[in-house]
Amino acid sequence: MITNEAINRAIDYILEHIEEDVTLDAVAKYCHFSKYYFSRLFKAQTGESVYAFIKRVRLEQSAFRLKTEQGRRITEIGADYGYSSSNYSSAFRQHYRMAPADFRRKCRRYSMEHPFFHQEKWHVESFKECNARITAETIPDYDVIYERRIGNYRQLSGDWDGFIRKYQDYIRPDTKFLERTYDDPGVTSQEQCLYDICMSVPGDCPLENTMRIEGGRCFVYHFKGHAKYIYAAYQTLFLVWLPQTHYELDTSKSLFDIYHKIDCDTMYMELDICLPMK
Repeated sequence: MITNEAINRAIDYILEHIEEDVTLDAVAKYCHFSKYYFSRLFKAQTGESVYAFIKRVRLEQSAFRLKTEQGRRITEIGADYGYSSSNYSSAFRQHYRMAPADFRRKCRRYSMEHPFFHQEKWHVESFKECNARITAETIPDYDVIYERRIGNYRQLSGDWDGFIRKYQDYIRPDTKFLERTYDDPGVTSQEQCLYDICMSVPGDCPLENTMRIEGGRCFVYHFKGHAKYIYAAYQTLFLVWLPQTHYELDTSKSLFDIYHKIDCDTMYMELDICLPMK
């Protein structure tokens, strides 16, 4: 868990400016630290240097867009993250061990072969089937207590158990439980996925680890089923729905889930997958 709120603010800053020429100096200045102290603190909390984190996130966000924006040219996507055509191909090959064009061609198979994908009793929905589960909504902002982690999504169940025990005194009848995910495990290494587990609280909550999740215009996929099929639902959105719709994700905001029903015995869940859209 990333416990230092300055590092969490730094991560937010990096993600917000990832398509710009964000530098160590700029992030350290934003956090009011010397770059030498900030560098040590950042690596101690995240396991990566600031430079390595920025480079990895840029490439992984570009890979995600190769996957979901099939109609865009590869060079255009690379340019969005500051790469020339040749530099992008070289950096991408170094990270993924394949060219961007090969990744785009194979991303569907890789996503479906991922260990998170459970083949039994599930098929990848058609665009029509997926679209029938989606509504356009204006989601409110949520003030939340949160804990941020970098790790494997398989740990989420245990993370939630500990989180709810720790903050049970803040739970009220109208409390919402939310999960904010920054990475697609079909693109990012399982052990390097960034995520926040959250619960709504009044805006005057005295705890330090609070923030506001911005809502706004979202397309909401209404999921009902066993928890093990959530990954497949996300991949349907990424591989089927997004590439065929004319809407674009608002990449300045992260995707998030709002939980409505959880049966801990059967692992049946009802939740909304919220995709902020432009």
